[in-house]
Order: sequence, then structure tokens, then C-alpha cells
Amino acid sequence: MAEGCTDGFPVWLGDKRYAIWVVCFIGIWQGFGFNMVLYLAGLTGVHRELYHAAEMDGAKSGWERFRLVTWPALGPTTVFVVTISCIRAFQVFDTIEAFWPQGGGPNKSTYVMMFAIFEKGVQQNLIGIGSAITVLFLVFVMFLTLIQRWLVERKVHYG
Repeated sequence: MAEGCTDGFPVWLGDKRYAIWVVCFIGIWQGFGFNMVLYLAGLTGVHRELYHAAEMDGAKSGWERFRLVTWPALGPTTVFVVTISCIRAFQVFDTIEAFWPQGGGPNKSTYVMMFAIFEKGVQQNLIGIGSAITVLFLVFVMFLTLIQRWLVERKVHYG
């Protein structure tokens, strides 16, 4: 067995303290490019006249122009990115299944709701329980999304 490995896994995959952080890092890395494309598209909607007006009002540095013009103009994009990223965070089944096919990582440290749905509904053939977990999961994600949009959109102005 190679040094730094336990049970055939690298230490950071076989240790329950690190396993969930590995899944988090992979999720951030997967969504990073998509989110950057969305922000680049949002930047095309920022009017150049706003930068000139901010400069005339006293915003001389690039940081002040970013803080006073760019970031508020990216508000709608930020609402979309945060909402989509939170929904995608719940869809981590494929990563967990790829790294730990035996299910749930070391000592079930990465056992998430999507894996519970798969385990009950597909592996154990308990369709009713799997469906019930799925409906509860859907209601939870919808509720979380509505609260999040309500909190974030209070400060966002669509122009």
C-alpha cells in the first residue's frame, strides 16, 4: 500500500474529517467556470456612462467604481448565481457515488439527501420511502429558495 493511503484511498478521501470538505471543494470547482461566464455576461450589461458619472461624483479609484457601480449593477446576476449554486449544492450524488461507491464515504460522513433517495428508492427497492424523501426534499429546496430570493432581492434593483 502506498504511503499516505488508507484502505486504498488517499488520506483526504479515507478520513471522515476531510471527506465532506473534498466534496465541497469539488462542487466549488465544478461551478466556478459556469458562474464566471454568468458574471462576464452580467458585466456586459453595465453601462459605461455610469462609470463616468461615478468619476464625476468623486469615485476616483477602481475599487470605488467597482463598489459603487459594478457590484450593484451585478445584483440580478448575483441573485441568479447564488440561487443556482445553492440548488446545485444539493445535487452532489454523482461526486459521492464516484468516490465512494460503497455509499456515503468513510463512516457515512458524506451521506447526503440525494444518496438517501438513491439508496432507499433504487438499491433497497423501497419506492414509497424513496418517493416520500424526494417530495420532502423538493419542498425543502423550494422553501429555501423562496427565503433566499426574498432576502437577496430586497436589495437588488432591476434596471
